[in-house]
Amino acid sequence: MTADMFWTLASGVPWTIGLTAVSLLIGVLLGIPLCALRMSRILALNLAAQAVILTLRAIPPIVWLFFIFFGLGSSVIELSPFQAGAVGLGLITAANMAEIYRGAMTAIHPGQWEAAHALGFTTWHRFADVIAPQLFRVALPTAAGYAIGLLKDTAIASTIGVAEVAFQASHVSQRSFRGLDVYAFAGLLYILLSLPIAWAARWADLHLRARVAR
Repeated sequence: MTADMFWTLASGVPWTIGLTAVSLLIGVLLGIPLCALRMSRILALNLAAQAVILTLRAIPPIVWLFFIFFGLGSSVIELSPFQAGAVGLGLITAANMAEIYRGAMTAIHPGQWEAAHALGFTTWHRFADVIAPQLFRVALPTAAGYAIGLLKDTAIASTIGVAEVAFQASHVSQRSFRGLDVYAFAGLLYILLSLPIAWAARWADLHLRARVAR
């Protein structure tokens, strides 16, 4: 592989990282109210949240990206490939994060709330000091695994023109007629980008375990 090919592939890394970060941020934030609606005791809100989550998770990501970029992006609001990719992957992430949050909440015994209330904690301190550390600890492994999967899913955005790693690999392989080493290096880049997420999740898990254990 020549230096020119190497740097062309490497130029897609910032786009991959940026798309992953923005999509994850959208999903983490939107997943909170979606989870709240999903756990609501009001039947209409609960059913509506279930329908939204099911729809976002059931339809393949590439269909969502095509719908947002070629559909909404061409007739309703103009979106760049990166914006369309971030919106599409962000909405899908929100649906998955809502279910991750819900699973973590149901894993916490109701007695934790009752014990914190018996100790005289305010509602905020009950959540911040007792529930949240346990919630994050339970949700973290699944959320980290999803974040790594999201990093890989950004390759789908190459189909709408986002110049991330997979897009650059396709461009280089077609131009040079070399597929094996080009895509092998692209795969290596995805592995290297995934490792910091795994390490950060492990570090956070150890600190949460120490805090919850005290």
